[in-house]
Amino acid sequence: MARKRNYVNNPDLLAALIDYKALCKEAEDAGDRNPKVPEYIGKCILLIATRLATKPNFSGYSYKEEMISDGIENCLMYIHNFDPEKSQNPFAYFTQIIYYAFIRRIQKEKKQTTIKQKMIAEGNYDDMTLHPGEDRDFKNQFSEYLRANLPREETSEEDKKPKKAVKKKK
Repeated sequence: MARKRNYVNNPDLLAALIDYKALCKEAEDAGDRNPKVPEYIGKCILLIATRLATKPNFSGYSYKEEMISDGIENCLMYIHNFDPEKSQNPFAYFTQIIYYAFIRRIQKEKKQTTIKQKMIAEGNYDDMTLHPGEDRDFKNQFSEYLRANLPREETSEEDKKPKKAVKKKK
């Protein structure tokens, strides 16, 4: 039995989106709310998000479920922007939306991690939790580990530029 090449059938997804956009147009003309997104389109979006999350640049994160959820949410928010007259490739459209949702989630999580680490490193929690008779060195190991492994601050744009070599005069 031959293996399926594509996990999302792009022509079928395009046809479903065209039908959905027609329903949305009818609802708009009638003054009603947009109809519910068809199950097939939702399933395709879920498959795209889930599969993209397995790619090497996204696979190692512990918050992968949040990334997938953000991607799906963004697709549903911007589904009405897809124009079949401009593009016949809804798979690429949704993949791009999901990709950038993943990037935004990673940036948010890294920022939160940095804030948490700085709060712990700068706070003096060890002295508050130390009870008489306890070993201070043992209590401080976690704080020292965090202080040693804090992410480096972003360098300025000038620091990132390569330095020009200075020629020595003879």
